[in-house]
Amino acid sequence: MYDEHFGLTTRPFQLTPDPRFWFSTATHRKAMAYLGYGLAQGEGFIVITGEIGAGKTTLAGHLVETVDPQRLSVVRLVSTAIHADDLLRTVATALGVDPHGLAKAQLLTAIERSLHAVARTGRRTLLVVDEVQALPVDSLEELRMLSNFQGSGHALLQILLLGQPEFRDRLHGSDALEQLRQRVIAIHHLDPMGEDEVADYIAHRLSVAGWQGRPDFADDAFAALHQGSGGVPRRLNHLAGRTMLAAAVEGYELIDADLVRSVLGDLQADLPMPNAPTVVEPVETVVPDAGPAPADAALAARVAALESRIEQQDAALRRVLTLLVDWVDADQSRAALAAEPAAWEAAA
Repeated sequence: MYDEHFGLTTRPFQLTPDPRFWFSTATHRKAMAYLGYGLAQGEGFIVITGEIGAGKTTLAGHLVETVDPQRLSVVRLVSTAIHADDLLRTVATALGVDPHGLAKAQLLTAIERSLHAVARTGRRTLLVVDEVQALPVDSLEELRMLSNFQGSGHALLQILLLGQPEFRDRLHGSDALEQLRQRVIAIHHLDPMGEDEVADYIAHRLSVAGWQGRPDFADDAFAALHQGSGGVPRRLNHLAGRTMLAAAVEGYELIDADLVRSVLGDLQADLPMPNAPTVVEPVETVVPDAGPAPADAALAARVAALESRIEQQDAALRRVLTLLVDWVDADQSRAALAAEPAAWEAAA
């Protein structure tokens, strides 16, 4: 494998989502801001959509890594085209409830009790539902009903929905989803990364994988990688991984645009994909010979700067999320204290 050939500790461009490789592009930073705002509200639905491979699951994984588990209990569910009753049983199982032999009313009661039990520990529950575009309307309605569970006047369950762009279209255009649409408190669509973000993205993933300067990347390789992937992270990982493999097999120590385009051409011939970017050969221009560029030093400096910046961003994000959750918890405590005198007067 190319990781062994180049002395890497792991594959930097694996397709399986891994929070270790989280990279904060402009659209992902905005998504985290919306998530922070939504979590501060403590109720309703947060919706994140994006093309296949845009990084929705990785975003959810980064969120789980970021939040304080002593304050927020996160339950994750990957949906399929399952109907309402089966969805309820799946949610119950994820919450630690045995759904075997329970009628629907009993199942709902058991789910509510489980949510109350979590609330008594001082935590709130966030249900993350991935691939939500596959759910039929009746299942989405059951999720909306679950969001109605309350304790002491506050929602017991908040729901994060992750889906492809067609779910956003359904949400905006379906009268059957009007009530759910009114419960959405934050929504964001993940866009592809820009061409100017690709070099930093590649450098970050290489640094996580223990990159020591082999192979090196020419500046024109990043533009070719962006053009060949459309800026979609999973496509970019696929193309970059195959390019690294080609470099290892053919003995290249420098990855440039020509190698990237050659690999992209092979990929398109082996597995044609609809709407995939096509190979565009550049117009050859003659420029004065400026001598060899210090590519190794430049890329190494970029890796070091990225590592420092990402550490600072993660620390800041943790502080913001903690402050938001503290604010919600304090607001709930104030509301509970304010309600006690009224309760005493009613009892008297």
